[in-house]
Amino acid sequence: MTALNTLAKYRFPAPLEVPAPAGAEGWQEMYSPYLLFSEENAAWEASQFWYWDGMHRPDVEYPFDTVVHEAYMMSVAAVVSRLFSVPGAKSAASRVLNGRLYLADIPFDDPSQEQRRIEGFMRRGGHYFEHWPELSERWVTKVEALTAELAALEVPTLPELEDERVVLEGRGVNSGHRLLDEFVRTIQNLFLVYQYHFEMLVLAYVAQMTFHELARDSFPGITEQTMAKLTAGVQLRQFQPDEELKQLARLAIDLGVADRVRTASDPGPAIAELAREPAGAEWVSALERAKDPWFHVSTGTGLFHTERAWIDDLSVPWAAIGGYINRLERGERIDRPHDELLAERDRLTADYRELLPSDAHRDAFDQSIGLSRTVAPHLQDHNYLIEHRHHTIFWNKIRQFADRVVSAGLLDEQEDFFYLNRWEVGQVLFDAVNAWAQASPGLGQRWRATVARRREIVEALRDWTPEPAVGATPTALGGLLTAQFGITMDTVEAWLQADADEGDELQGVGASSGVAEGPARVVLRTSDLEQVQDGEVLVCPATAPAWAPVFGRVRGIVSDVGGMMSHAAILCREYGIPAVLGTSSGTRRIATGDLVRVDGDRGSVQLLGQPPRPD
Repeated sequence: MTALNTLAKYRFPAPLEVPAPAGAEGWQEMYSPYLLFSEENAAWEASQFWYWDGMHRPDVEYPFDTVVHEAYMMSVAAVVSRLFSVPGAKSAASRVLNGRLYLADIPFDDPSQEQRRIEGFMRRGGHYFEHWPELSERWVTKVEALTAELAALEVPTLPELEDERVVLEGRGVNSGHRLLDEFVRTIQNLFLVYQYHFEMLVLAYVAQMTFHELARDSFPGITEQTMAKLTAGVQLRQFQPDEELKQLARLAIDLGVADRVRTASDPGPAIAELAREPAGAEWVSALERAKDPWFHVSTGTGLFHTERAWIDDLSVPWAAIGGYINRLERGERIDRPHDELLAERDRLTADYRELLPSDAHRDAFDQSIGLSRTVAPHLQDHNYLIEHRHHTIFWNKIRQFADRVVSAGLLDEQEDFFYLNRWEVGQVLFDAVNAWAQASPGLGQRWRATVARRREIVEALRDWTPEPAVGATPTALGGLLTAQFGITMDTVEAWLQADADEGDELQGVGASSGVAEGPARVVLRTSDLEQVQDGEVLVCPATAPAWAPVFGRVRGIVSDVGGMMSHAAILCREYGIPAVLGTSSGTRRIATGDLVRVDGDRGSVQLLGQPPRPD
């Protein structure tokens, strides 16, 4: 069936046509109204193409956790539409449906709007491209300063009686006021860091896309894989946490403490025991030095409170260190193939440059590829500095606010706090402070009842399989978001035919070259990563940069979402792992134990069935 026939035969449901799963009725009241599809804007919303953001928000959004996507969507949309005048789409929008986040690139009303954008973008974006190194350095300084400011914020307790110094020093401000003020400052810090987050990131994607456009025009038939290889081999902060684990594995072997590190099931007692003798104490000191800042790494995307960081729970990095010790002792290489990537990049660059017909063409090629390589580190480093380092501190601050509400007797446990959205959290914090100040009861029964019902709703929403898209069926795609997600018209066609005969092959984006075959390991949540075995093919909704320690154990990677410019694609290429991303249904059609063949060159995954049973 041709794409045009598919588009004519099938359609995506309108947002308001999608029913709530059984048991999740009334889920909308968990979220702020402006986050939802509405009757008021039903006609406009049904005319847009909305796709599920399974890459950043693969699970049901807890009501409080929506504060992160509120911050980043307001920022990225304004960068595109109001700050840099970025061509490609008018803006970007988001809505929540059955607890999942959906995105849309908002198209221009007519082509002249985009033409006017281009003139403004050349001036504004051009300034950043011209001064990228110094602006990038300034950007890092701003983010690190804001992170330090967040770390320095104190979350006061509500004492039975204020410390006498509050009176004797004439401070005039009580702990309740300070608690409320610190919460506001914490939320403002989050929103400000997302202003910085997209300040340069959108421009970096534009530079990459512009180079890809030039390469396609100059070299008809050039593959996405080859274009990615032309900008590979960058040095990134994002790699350093994993490099620290490798160094700790090597040091454990050198100091003769490898067995104790590898066999310890609980890092806490093991560290205490190691610290009692000289060699172990030296290794423990190295571990402590690595922790700050490199263990401020979420085990997931960093965008959810449920994803704890290495610094909070050493079990993930500890297991990775043990894995690296095993591989080193087997004589395996654990380094990334960085030199090989650079050599291939330089060879390909020279070969393609020779194909250009004139010096003018070569100058344009040199400028575009040079800019693409200059901005490339930012595509990953922003992720480590914000989603991992900054957000590790942010979520731990928020947990402290939750503890204050629990101590006030309004909630039973810390986790309850996250079933309230950010506006309700402001109310429950004020309720706690007001009850403390007035020596009177708060509305604990009301808050507990709200949380109890929302726990039921969230569990019911988890049973819903998200629609890959809702709203209008597009006839063409544009904008930055669809490009990052690897969504093409072929993707749209595959989504529309999801219930058709599926065969024994999946198609996606060949994000990292090579062919690998092995048993599948389906990982739907970060907590399942510990089940991944050597030689398996990782199948997941989306990967996160913090999963890098697992990359050394798997033969290939298959994901439901992701494109050539996604974090997962870049990391797979840098680690030399065959990967096919954006299959849309890999986790649904593949089961753990199934044999699969991942062809990162063709962008295909063959389903080979169950492995033969041993006699």
